[in-house]
Amino acid sequence: MSLATLFGSGRTKTPRNSIDVSEAAGVRYLHFGSEWVQGAMRVARPFALELEYTREMMLPLLFAPHDAWPARVLVIGLGAGSVTKFLHRYCPRADITVVEIDPRMPAIAAMHFRLPAEDERLRIVIDDGAKFVAESETEWDFILVDGYDHRARANALDTAAFHQHCRARLAAGGRVSLNMFGRTRGFRASAQRLIDAHDGRALVLPSLDEGNAICVAGGTEVIDLSLDTLRERARHLRTQTTLNLAPTLSRLEKAGYCPGGRLKL
Repeated sequence: MSLATLFGSGRTKTPRNSIDVSEAAGVRYLHFGSEWVQGAMRVARPFALELEYTREMMLPLLFAPHDAWPARVLVIGLGAGSVTKFLHRYCPRADITVVEIDPRMPAIAAMHFRLPAEDERLRIVIDDGAKFVAESETEWDFILVDGYDHRARANALDTAAFHQHCRARLAAGGRVSLNMFGRTRGFRASAQRLIDAHDGRALVLPSLDEGNAICVAGGTEVIDLSLDTLRERARHLRTQTTLNLAPTLSRLEKAGYCPGGRLKL
């Protein structure tokens, strides 16, 4: 295993933790000054979603046909750029804005994790994600939230106000997909804040083996889809992108979200 440690430029916004990049068995990992994995990329498949929780965050792609995938996407937390790269490559009609609080991250994601350069469809903003959403005037079709500091704290991204601002900034059929830590003491309270902000219209999936729990919420348009339809869309998604969401659908069913073979949200 090789380890490279990169330090910030001294700007006042730069966190004090180091940013570490390690590699083992063909997979490159991102760490924030600890052994905790904050992102990963299989070197031979740089645009695939290596970590299970990043794959599960894409569940809302199954809620609409392929030709109606989101056009305006907000990603809060760049990290290794996994979800950003995936959406940029496989959702060609999507305009993607990434908000990252650490000014060091874009260069590191580009250098070590194949983050594409900014273009007419990809914009990276160095800002606090909660502040950005609160001040935004854009209506987003898809908001992905995966912002943690080196101590695995979500801080302002784990508040009722943040969830309410996300809801206010969603387009009619828009969805929020959040990464939470399902094994922490405060998980139930965190999930409840999300559920309350969306008047109960949320899916809180069971924790994955790595401890992450994905939550999906939002949108004024009701979802009422059969499992057969979702599975067919998952097959199409896998054909187009190699992403396999069949396990996620099975987890949804086992969690009791599909009574009578239908997902209603």
